[in-house]
Amino acid sequence: MKWNKFLLLFMALTFAAILAACNSDGEETTDKEKETDDGTTTEAPAEKELNLLVASEPPSLHPQLATDTTSGLILQNIFEGLVTLVDGEPELTGAEDFKVSDDLLTYTFTLRDAKWSNGDPVTAEDYAYAWMFALNPENASEYASILYPIKGAEAYNLEQGAAEDVGISVIDPKTIEVTLEAPTPYFLELVAFKTYYPIHKATAEANSKWYTEAEGYVSNGAFTLADWQHSGSMMLKKNEQYWDAATVKLSAVNIEMVESEVTQITKFDSGEIDFLGTSFGAISLDAIERLKSEGTLQIADYTGVYMYKFNTTDKVMSNANIRKALTLAIDRTNLLKNITKGEQVPALGLVPNSVEGFGDDAGYYKDNDIEGAKAALAEGLKELGLSDPSELEITLSFNTSEAHSAIAQFIQEGWSKNLGIQVKLDNAEWQVYLDKLSNLDYQIGRLGWIADYNDSYTFLEQYDSAQNGNNDTGWENPEYTKLLTQSKTETDPAKRLELLLQAEEIFMAELPVAPIYYYTNLYVKQDYVQNMKPDALGNINLKYVDITK
Repeated sequence: MKWNKFLLLFMALTFAAILAACNSDGEETTDKEKETDDGTTTEAPAEKELNLLVASEPPSLHPQLATDTTSGLILQNIFEGLVTLVDGEPELTGAEDFKVSDDLLTYTFTLRDAKWSNGDPVTAEDYAYAWMFALNPENASEYASILYPIKGAEAYNLEQGAAEDVGISVIDPKTIEVTLEAPTPYFLELVAFKTYYPIHKATAEANSKWYTEAEGYVSNGAFTLADWQHSGSMMLKKNEQYWDAATVKLSAVNIEMVESEVTQITKFDSGEIDFLGTSFGAISLDAIERLKSEGTLQIADYTGVYMYKFNTTDKVMSNANIRKALTLAIDRTNLLKNITKGEQVPALGLVPNSVEGFGDDAGYYKDNDIEGAKAALAEGLKELGLSDPSELEITLSFNTSEAHSAIAQFIQEGWSKNLGIQVKLDNAEWQVYLDKLSNLDYQIGRLGWIADYNDSYTFLEQYDSAQNGNNDTGWENPEYTKLLTQSKTETDPAKRLELLLQAEEIFMAELPVAPIYYYTNLYVKQDYVQNMKPDALGNINLKYVDITK
């Protein structure tokens, strides 16, 4: 670590105190006093700082390039879109008004008088520029597909259409019009997602790497990126240019990067950090029972799935029977009871039970179905030209974490004991690991998927083609893709749900992914931290957080 963030902060505050020690008359004032225009002094509001941590360096702080939850948590607090999800419901923020055409195809947003952190006005052109950046195939935005409901967006991104045909129109500096391919009932929820954030066009055009350092970083959210010591720490400061700055109680947010979950809980116990969990670190598995007994562990709903992805371009993992055998031979119930202990639920499908219309049956397979797994394995070995399970060697990869390691070891033991196959474990740092998955440089890889919006399509859409930036499996199925395409234009909710259920059925028959469990959100916070709680999508809006000590 080049500089300790607390040392930097102490130096900055000391310097500020020296400057404030003498007023224009040479008289001293305390650091809690502020001189007014008439010469009297008033007590200045106390500085309120929140201390947090994350497990690793955020891979990208570009809204249109970020794909992970760590980056997303930072971005959603330094940027703001036209709308923001508050308790799961869209609320106007960057926009002050919007209108929808009678055919539900055209959304017209009127921007409020908001400013960038450098004082420039936020304009409709900044939004259009950001969205078109994501769709430009040269930029390889993995989340470009979340913009596909917009007319012409998919064709342009796949190099089958022109940029000028995309349904994004800047009417004037305060008005942006969006035309959709088909009515999309959850479009406002999409607009709240990070890929729909604006970026400051002038800054991006002047420096293509504007998002890699704190210096020169321009954003429009409740906080600014004030300091970024790579692989060490970050500091967010209250954005005084923010249109709703009066609501923001925190003056600064200090974020340390700490990989070890044991160290994370130690820092919380000692009072060094104020909140732990929900991607602002994680609860150490060894600490869960203690925190439960103390009554401090909070467990919230979380619309997400923990899973193992299979690289279907790999010779072994291309075999559907091998994938089926590995999926059936996972003892989810005992994994959750003895290892994770966070009141999670075994995942017997891709889409979580909390999503309306899904999870009403017993699932697509039995948990810990060893006999079924052995039968599938025998077929798979025969198809691969192998005669004995011991001839099968596979590698299970995960990003560095005590929890992921413990889960992998539990599953490794089960696969070896019950199926007789050899399993090697492989772990890597977060960014390196993400690159391995994106490049299909793995056999089996751990990943979680949290809903980007409250609809089953967010879980199913990423596998609509092998080219989808979030697929990471190489798998595709024409009938699956057809069903998803039909669902995008189906306006009858019941018929649309049936199409999506049929798609999940195809997916679970071929198993490019082994779902393991549906998430819950585990977190703890110090007593003096107020209004800090994740929603069902894992969002934490620091704009509303207060410190009362």
